[in-house]
Amino acid sequence: QVQLVESGGGLVQAGESLRLSCAASGIRMSMYVMGWYRQAPGKQRELVATISSVGSTKYADSVKGRFTISRDIAKNTVSLQMNSLKPEDTAVYYCKRESWYDPAWGQGTLVTVSS
Repeated sequence: QVQLVESGGGLVQAGESLRLSCAASGIRMSMYVMGWYRQAPGKQRELVATISSVGSTKYADSVKGRFTISRDIAKNTVSLQMNSLKPEDTAVYYCKRESWYDPAWGQGTLVTVSS
Protein backbone atom coordinates (compact mmCIF):
# COMPACT_ATOMS: atom_id res chain seq x y z
CA GLN A 1 0.00 0.00 0.00
CA VAL A 2 1.31 3.44 -0.89
CA GLN A 3 2.29 5.72 1.97
CA LEU A 4 3.45 9.32 1.76
CA VAL A 5 5.06 11.03 4.74
CA GLU A 6 5.82 14.74 4.84
CA SER A 7 8.45 16.33 7.06
CA GLY A 8 10.27 19.62 7.50
CA GLY A 9 7.49 21.90 8.69
CA GLY A 10 7.98 24.33 11.51
CA LEU A 11 7.87 27.93 12.68
CA VAL A 12 9.83 30.57 10.76
CA GLN A 13 9.83 34.33 10.42
CA ALA A 14 8.73 36.14 7.28
CA GLY A 15 11.50 36.25 4.70
CA GLU A 16 13.14 33.04 5.88
CA SER A 17 13.27 29.68 4.10
CA LEU A 18 12.09 26.17 4.78
CA ARG A 19 12.45 22.88 2.92
CA LEU A 20 9.75 20.22 3.02
CA SER A 21 10.27 16.60 2.06
CA CYS A 22 7.85 13.84 1.07
CA ALA A 23 9.05 10.26 1.41
CA ALA A 24 7.19 7.51 -0.43
CA SER A 25 6.83 3.81 0.18
CA GLY A 26 4.92 1.31 -1.93
CA ILE A 27 5.38 3.29 -5.14
CA ARG A 28 8.17 4.47 -7.38
CA MET A 29 7.56 8.19 -7.12
CA SER A 30 9.22 9.00 -10.43
CA MET A 31 6.42 7.19 -12.31
CA TYR A 32 3.74 9.67 -11.26
CA VAL A 33 2.81 13.31 -11.22
CA MET A 34 3.44 14.40 -7.64
CA GLY A 35 2.01 17.50 -6.06
CA TRP A 36 2.29 19.71 -3.02
CA TYR A 37 -0.93 21.19 -1.66
CA ARG A 38 -1.66 23.39 1.30
CA GLN A 39 -4.66 24.20 3.44
CA ALA A 40 -4.79 27.35 5.53
CA PRO A 41 -7.20 27.72 8.47
CA GLY A 42 -10.75 28.22 7.23
CA LYS A 43 -9.80 27.80 3.58
CA GLN A 44 -10.02 25.14 0.89
CA ARG A 45 -7.03 22.98 0.11
CA GLU A 46 -5.14 24.43 -2.84
CA LEU A 47 -2.51 23.22 -5.26
CA VAL A 48 0.94 24.70 -4.70
CA ALA A 49 3.16 22.87 -7.19
CA THR A 50 3.43 19.71 -9.29
CA ILE A 51 6.21 17.76 -10.91
CA SER A 52 5.64 15.23 -13.69
CA SER A 53 7.32 11.91 -14.36
CA VAL A 54 9.65 13.68 -16.80
CA GLY A 55 10.44 16.55 -14.45
CA SER A 56 8.11 19.25 -15.77
CA THR A 57 6.98 21.61 -13.02
CA LYS A 58 3.99 23.87 -12.46
CA TYR A 59 3.35 26.41 -9.71
CA ALA A 60 0.51 28.41 -8.29
CA ASP A 61 0.84 32.10 -9.12
CA SER A 62 1.14 32.93 -5.43
CA VAL A 63 4.39 30.98 -5.04
CA LYS A 64 6.08 31.41 -8.44
CA GLY A 65 9.63 32.60 -8.06
CA ARG A 66 9.72 31.67 -4.36
CA PHE A 67 9.01 27.92 -4.20
CA THR A 68 10.74 25.10 -6.07
CA ILE A 69 9.52 21.51 -6.34
CA SER A 70 12.09 18.83 -7.06
CA ARG A 71 12.50 15.07 -7.10
CA ASP A 72 15.32 12.86 -5.90
CA ILE A 73 14.93 9.59 -7.79
CA ALA A 74 17.58 7.74 -5.78
CA LYS A 75 15.95 8.61 -2.45
CA ASN A 76 12.38 8.30 -3.78
CA THR A 77 11.47 11.69 -2.36
CA VAL A 78 9.86 14.91 -3.54
CA SER A 79 10.84 18.20 -1.93
CA LEU A 80 9.47 21.71 -1.77
CA GLN A 81 12.01 24.47 -1.21
CA MET A 82 10.22 27.54 0.12
CA ASN A 83 12.06 30.85 0.07
CA SER A 84 10.98 34.36 1.02
CA LEU A 85 8.16 32.98 3.12
CA LYS A 86 5.18 35.18 3.89
CA PRO A 87 2.59 34.96 6.68
CA GLU A 88 0.03 34.03 4.00
CA ASP A 89 2.03 30.84 3.37
CA THR A 90 0.99 29.55 6.79
CA ALA A 91 -0.83 26.26 6.24
CA VAL A 92 -0.68 22.51 6.56
CA TYR A 93 1.26 21.25 3.55
CA TYR A 94 0.36 17.92 1.95
CA CYS A 95 2.12 15.65 -0.51
CA LYS A 96 -0.07 13.89 -3.11
CA ARG A 97 0.21 11.29 -5.83
CA GLU A 98 -1.98 12.57 -8.64
CA SER A 99 -4.33 9.92 -9.99
CA TRP A 100 -7.97 9.88 -11.08
CA TYR A 101 -8.38 6.28 -9.93
CA ASP A 102 -6.18 6.09 -6.84
CA PRO A 103 -4.88 9.38 -5.49
CA ALA A 104 -2.76 9.17 -2.36
CA TRP A 105 -2.21 11.82 0.30
CA GLY A 106 0.27 12.26 3.08
CA GLN A 107 -0.76 13.29 6.58
CA GLY A 108 0.52 16.84 6.25
CA THR A 109 3.15 18.98 7.93
CA LEU A 110 2.44 22.37 9.50
CA VAL A 111 4.24 25.49 8.32
CA THR A 112 3.78 28.66 10.36
CA VAL A 113 5.24 31.97 9.18
CA SER A 114 5.28 34.83 11.65
CA SER A 115 5.70 38.54 10.93
